[in-house]
Amino acid sequence: MSELAPINETGKGLTESKKGELLQYLTFKLIDETYGINVMQIKEVLRYSEIAPVPGAPSYVLGIVNLRGNVVTVVDTRVRFSLPECTITDDTRIIIVEHDGEQIGLLVDAVQEVFYLYQGEIEQSPSVGNDEALMFIQGVYQKEEELVILLELDRMFERNDALGIEAMS
Repeated sequence: MSELAPINETGKGLTESKKGELLQYLTFKLIDETYGINVMQIKEVLRYSEIAPVPGAPSYVLGIVNLRGNVVTVVDTRVRFSLPECTITDDTRIIIVEHDGEQIGLLVDAVQEVFYLYQGEIEQSPSVGNDEALMFIQGVYQKEEELVILLELDRMFERNDALGIEAMS
């Protein structure tokens, strides 16, 4: 587990140092790779439940779920990153994120942990090839023996047609 931020006398974590702002990331798995999302973008993490398909949706949109009366679009993150489709297991989770006031679910193989890092510890991602997933990468972080690919969710959803959300809402 990563070091936690020291607590100051007001009870708040120290959020800035010479390395920049202290950030929190949630890690999850897709196949054998570890990805991270800034926790400030995450609403909640759900166990897998039935997803109602939506005719005419892009191939990476699995469909919709009802979350306490709200319709949430669920994206197969593997398909969005041009990876093979997954088999649903007991570890499969749906990470609910918010983008432009809309809640979107990201289907992932497994959720791991929350860890802290400083903004200055994020390394620029290498530009290798023309992979679809590369445009969603904010950077990488070497966490102990593991490389964590940090995602920039805004880039995943910045194009109007990225999810076809307008058509489903």
